[in-house]
Amino acid sequence: MTAEKSGQAVRTPDAAVWRGVSHFLDAYVKVGDGDHVVLVYTLDGREAAAWLATELSLRGHRAVTVGMNPVRDDGLEARLRAVLPDPARVGPASRLVLLTVERESMSHGIKLRRVLAPYPERDCAVFRLINAAVEFFVDAVSLTPEQLSGVNGALLNRMMPASRLHIGTTAGTDLDVEIDSERYRWLSNRGVWREGSFVILPPGEVSTYPANINGILVADGAFNVTAYTTTDARLGAHPVVIEIEEGRVVDYRCDSPALMTLLGRCLERENGDRVGELGFGTNFGIDGFIPMNSHINERHPGVHLGLGQHGQKFDAVPYMCDIHLDLITADTTVVVEDGATIRSRDLADLPGEDHPKPLHGEVDDEDIDGDCCGVIATEVARARAEYLSLDRG
Repeated sequence: MTAEKSGQAVRTPDAAVWRGVSHFLDAYVKVGDGDHVVLVYTLDGREAAAWLATELSLRGHRAVTVGMNPVRDDGLEARLRAVLPDPARVGPASRLVLLTVERESMSHGIKLRRVLAPYPERDCAVFRLINAAVEFFVDAVSLTPEQLSGVNGALLNRMMPASRLHIGTTAGTDLDVEIDSERYRWLSNRGVWREGSFVILPPGEVSTYPANINGILVADGAFNVTAYTTTDARLGAHPVVIEIEEGRVVDYRCDSPALMTLLGRCLERENGDRVGELGFGTNFGIDGFIPMNSHINERHPGVHLGLGQHGQKFDAVPYMCDIHLDLITADTTVVVEDGATIRSRDLADLPGEDHPKPLHGEVDDEDIDGDCCGVIATEVARARAEYLSLDRG
């Protein structure tokens, strides 16, 4: 059976998937002849892991494969330690490359940090694949990290210095946004590996916390929520309209009963009605939306508002929420206060630019620094401290 862009599990991928798998290993992972490659996968990611293992085998790599349970797996650390190479065998010419492959989850970040603590960060590359399916390889990693980095840099150079943005869409979105890049950090997901960081994939987004936001969002693209759901994520036939005053949702509507139920369950959570993220999808290799509840939809060029949990440090935004719901538009036009206009349909034509420096010394680097919210620095330090405190004889 050949692979189709249906969001369903497939057995044998077609040529487009094979090209995508090969491109991913070349452009993102940059697998070298001496690398130690370990594939860790959940049951729902086993086929994608098999595609990767097959391509690696054809290249002469024998990847070690390790199954894991999503969310909770008490034996994972022991299984990984049993198969990982001796740290003395890992170096610049023989990196440890760890790929985690999941479809509906991203699990065990702290467990992975503990297991990897003995390895030098400069020689240990971790790539975390979410929504590992046909669309991931055909569309979501079709661009290179360098292309995405250039687009993200261009957007950040225009928006970070601004204090106000106006955001509109062809479906009727009309938002006035206040920006404070000295207080709230920007994140940039672009698929570029950095020492000490986990690369979160699919790539293609810049985001921040809006200092204030008012107006109407018409989400006619898709939703992405941090909860399991079988509801079709596409919103083209049933756009979601939310009205926002001073950063909080005051009204919402949609003609789909299933989506209204989902919206109600999210917005009625404590702090679930807060706009915790202003995000811009930058991956112009993704040309449509898919039924799967996925980050792939979130990376599609357009604007998305994340309701509920934010991606800032607690001292900057002192509230928490146990849900994060992204509502995504099919297109966007951003007018910056200096008159510069950014259209999502033109992202492919933007000249690539370097990322700007943070605007204040206390603002974190704008790049992704470990997980989807980029707030695990203390957990990283704790994991390494645990290893260093061990009596290793």
